[in-house]
Amino acid sequence: MSTLKIAGSTALVTGANRGLGRAFALALLAGGAETVYAGARDPQTVTDPGLVPVKLDVTDPADVSAVAERCADTTLLINNAGILHGGSLLAAPSLDGARAELETNLFGTLAMCRAFAPVLGRTGGGALVNMLSVLSWHTLPQIGSYGVSKAAAWSMTNAVREELREQGTLVVAAHAAFIDTDMAARVDQPKTSPADVARRILDAVEAGREEVLVDDLTRQVKAALSGVPDER
Repeated sequence: MSTLKIAGSTALVTGANRGLGRAFALALLAGGAETVYAGARDPQTVTDPGLVPVKLDVTDPADVSAVAERCADTTLLINNAGILHGGSLLAAPSLDGARAELETNLFGTLAMCRAFAPVLGRTGGGALVNMLSVLSWHTLPQIGSYGVSKAAAWSMTNAVREELREQGTLVVAAHAAFIDTDMAARVDQPKTSPADVARRILDAVEAGREEVLVDDLTRQVKAALSGVPDER
C-alpha cells in the first residue's frame, strides 16, 4: 500500500486561493508540509503566509507545463480546481456551460495528472488527489452538466490510478456532498466545513486509502449504487 506523510511533503494545490483549495493549503501547512505551492489564475489572490503562489489556469496548457517545470519537487498533487455553471442539460440555451465544466473539471484535471505523473515518479511515487463529488454517482437535473463532468472525472481517476500503480503513486478519489463554500452558498442543506473536508482527505492520503467519502450523504449514495433502480 502506497502512503505519503504530510509532514515534510512538497504539495501543489490547484484553485488554492479560496474555499476548499485554501483549506487544503492551510491544512498542509498545519500538517508540516515543507512547501505548499498554491495554484490560482491570479496568484496575487493567494495571501496567506507560508504559501508559495503560482500562476495556474488548469485549462491553459502553457500554465500547466510551466507549473510542472517550476514545481518539479512536488510529492503531493491536489487537483481541487473546479467550476459549476448550473442549468439543465436539455433546457440550457447552449452547450457552452457544459463544455466549460468538462474543460475544467475533466480535461483540466487530466492535464494536471499527465503533467505531474512523471514528476511524482521522479520524487518516489508520491500521491495525487482528485476532488470529485457525490454527483459522480447521483444526478440533480438543475446542475446536470456538472454531474456529467464529475462522473467523467471519477472514471478518469480510476483509469489514472491503474496507470500510475506501477510507479507507486497513490491516486485518491475524494467525494463529498455539500461543502460550506461559495459554490454551495445557495444550498439549504447541512454542509461540511472546508477545513474538515481537507483534514479527512489528507488523513486518507496518510492512510493510503484510494477513496474517501467525506460525509454521511456521500456514503449513503455510494452504498445505494448496488441497489435496483426504481421502476418508473
